[in-house]
Amino acid sequence: MSQETQRSPTDDRGRIRVKGFDAEQLAERGELYEWEPEGSDMARSRRARAWRRFKRNRTALIGVAIIAIMAFAAVFARPIDVAGFTIQPFSLAPYDPGASNFDALKQPPSLAHPFGTDWSGKDIFSRVMYGGRFSLSVGFITVAIALSIGVPLGSIAGYYGGWIDEVIMRIVDVLYSFPFLVLAIALISVLGQGFWKMILALVLVVWISYARLIRGEILSVKENEYVTAAEALGARDRSIIFRHVVPNALAPVIVQATLGIGTIVLSAAALGFLGLGLQPGTSEWGSMLSSGRETLVQGQWWITVFPGLAIFLFVLSINLVGDGVRDALDPQDKSGGDRGVR
Repeated sequence: MSQETQRSPTDDRGRIRVKGFDAEQLAERGELYEWEPEGSDMARSRRARAWRRFKRNRTALIGVAIIAIMAFAAVFARPIDVAGFTIQPFSLAPYDPGASNFDALKQPPSLAHPFGTDWSGKDIFSRVMYGGRFSLSVGFITVAIALSIGVPLGSIAGYYGGWIDEVIMRIVDVLYSFPFLVLAIALISVLGQGFWKMILALVLVVWISYARLIRGEILSVKENEYVTAAEALGARDRSIIFRHVVPNALAPVIVQATLGIGTIVLSAAALGFLGLGLQPGTSEWGSMLSSGRETLVQGQWWITVFPGLAIFLFVLSINLVGDGVRDALDPQDKSGGDRGVR
């Protein structure tokens, strides 16, 4: 028998198999650092893929549920009036959070007062629900304003470079040289106490982290071919930055902003505990801790435990959500965002 007849026929002749290559896994990861214009099918597919991966993370969904419950309780704790018009008439809080009851001073938790009462007879359960308006709104509003300042400045610095980058980044370096809380305390001591003054002080401290982070991402993304093509086609710098470059560099910033909400709530509570937050007597969680710190050694544990527990639950939940967002947006994550499923 000749050598030619000993060869078995095959349909795989001339084909190359690469071991370790999984086409389905590559499709799950998606394209890395490719241009996906807003509204394109690729951009919508990437958002849908991130949402599917986020929904598979059970711990992140638990965090979302806790935050939703706390936000619902804060909004509907007491009626909301704007310019004399009642836009939210419901009241879930059983008592007025600012009303004192001298017949029920420092009462332990009971059916009438689930979280007990404080030194002036105010219902702690109602104050914790209502105080969520201050603590949660400080976190979300501060991060939103800080993003609106840090992202444009960091994007401009990273895209243009040169003296613009030097000026913006030197300002960032100077502010970074101060400890976060110390700088916030110094600004509040100059601006004074108040809701919006505290937000302004925190914004002036927080925006630098987002500016530095987006600048580093811009330095990498602007070297891609689609940016060069847009420049060659005569696109304006503003269009290139905010339509082509920034959307492909925002993922780390979104993760940092989500986690930053918890940091801001903790910082606001620390300022309130030090007496530098809102006005004394406000139902903000940090201020409640400050007003009840002396009662802890006297055995009235409920006056400080429940506001502290509210801070703990919110910060824990926002961290769980932040981890879920990070896993959902990470293109290098091969687990498909299944952490916390088992």
